[in-house]
Amino acid sequence: MKRIHVIPALLLLAAATVQTAPAQTKDPVSSALRDILPGRQKNTIAAVEAMPADKFNYKPTADQMTFGHLVAHMVEANNGLCSKAAAVPAPKIEAVKDTDSKDKLVAALKASFDFCSDALAKMDDTKLAETTEGFGGKQVTRAWTGIVLASAWADHYASAAMYLRLNGILPPTAKK
Repeated sequence: MKRIHVIPALLLLAAATVQTAPAQTKDPVSSALRDILPGRQKNTIAAVEAMPADKFNYKPTADQMTFGHLVAHMVEANNGLCSKAAAVPAPKIEAVKDTDSKDKLVAALKASFDFCSDALAKMDDTKLAETTEGFGGKQVTRAWTGIVLASAWADHYASAAMYLRLNGILPPTAKK
């Protein structure tokens, strides 16, 4: 009698497992980057907007970069890495400086994430094995650039969150 109940239960469990398995996608790497981007974009922009304008020159120690420099770096990284990962030209923009106003830096950061969204929409996995120029002129694959891009988004948000906390401000992901 127990077998009669166990076998249908196992069949139901197997069917549920099959139904919840992720769907196969033609471009898993490109799709993953596109899926990760909206959350990183939302949280990073919110973190930068949370920092008061008079704190953009703040740096935790003499050897660290200012918050404004961090934001300018984020803009440069987004434009460069998204361009290389997706094999599209980087936007022609006026370079931002760490001493630019909060408004200008926030606008540039938003534009860089918009560029990433547009670039990644055109990305597919067929070009991941192609080489492109990485840091210091080193030749790297587009796959390498995509992995660095995803880790840069996490690192940049974490850095911004640390700067906020050091100034008594709760980062966006720590709020209820």
